[in-house]
Amino acid sequence: MHASLSRRQALVLMGSLGAMPLAAHAAPRGLEMQLLGAWQEADGSYRIGVLAAQAGGPSPLRARHVLEVPTRAHGLSQLPDGSMVATARRPGDWLVRWHPGQPADKAQWHWVDATRSFNGHVIASADGRTLYTTETDVDTGASLVARRDARSLETVDEWATHGIDAHELIWAPAAKGAKPTLIVANGGVPTAPETGRTKRDLHTMDSSIVRLHGDSGELQGQWRLPDARLSLRHLAWNAERTVLGIALQAEHGDAADKAAAPILALFDGKALRLCPSGQSMAGYGGSIASTAEGWAVSCPRSQGVATFTPDGQWRGLVGLEEVCALAVGSGRLWAAGVSHSLEDARAPSPFTHAHAKELAGARMDNHWVNFG
Repeated sequence: MHASLSRRQALVLMGSLGAMPLAAHAAPRGLEMQLLGAWQEADGSYRIGVLAAQAGGPSPLRARHVLEVPTRAHGLSQLPDGSMVATARRPGDWLVRWHPGQPADKAQWHWVDATRSFNGHVIASADGRTLYTTETDVDTGASLVARRDARSLETVDEWATHGIDAHELIWAPAAKGAKPTLIVANGGVPTAPETGRTKRDLHTMDSSIVRLHGDSGELQGQWRLPDARLSLRHLAWNAERTVLGIALQAEHGDAADKAAAPILALFDGKALRLCPSGQSMAGYGGSIASTAEGWAVSCPRSQGVATFTPDGQWRGLVGLEEVCALAVGSGRLWAAGVSHSLEDARAPSPFTHAHAKELAGARMDNHWVNFG
């Protein structure tokens, strides 16, 4: 790893304060929903770990296993051996692999050098031996997919994403015997290199999704929306894995255009299609998920979950204060708010899970992953 001894020691010391297995709060086996998540504590510190609540009732959402991390985390993934990987929000400099429940000093850290920054998302190959992270070349601003050894976390190859501001990446379904392919969302938002987040020259935006060969990184296709001020960011497949849903974030200079902008696009493998919302969503879609009832996009600036039919028709807004993370478990949509979360959020009467004392004042980040 690239970390110096003193930095590693600092992380171990910091993490030892945050590694808190809380197994006493576990619900009976078979009745518990477990979620990988990232959040910010009320005191400003950051955590990743396993959250849990009993399904089908008003039990509190509790922190089962927790690891403190140095900065805000974003994307998470579970590996076949039960470990989790998480990476820092863009522009990030750390990646961590950890088995929930193990001591913090067992966490494996990797730090990128000054020529790269993490863009907030990581996924694994089906066998868990390889990780894929979206990154930015700090010198050129070009985005990359880094192919990493899951044991060492070191980069073994890099592929161009043919764009900038690459964000989430997801595996595309492949026919039997076919080579795997990756779909990557290039957010396309130019930023200042010294901050990695300050937006500039938005008139030059170039957002796209690309399909890359999963072994070689060869470009197999690239698609753009007609509105260049819409940034393609977060991705989810429908249940049949035939249509990809993409959460959008608008970067229009005109306030009215931004307020009216759609937050959902669908991709059928051939073309992108916009799905208008039935009300203003402030031009901001966060996480995205799909159930049999259709699409859901978290909209924290609109204080609710925007819902659509499977073919992208507007259904309505499910109110939830500062909603952020979404996940699907047993066919039910779970949504994270600031003081409570919802189970079966699309139902006429969702179950409410208040956040337990150890999560009081915590703010969930964009993503939950069904853990188990």
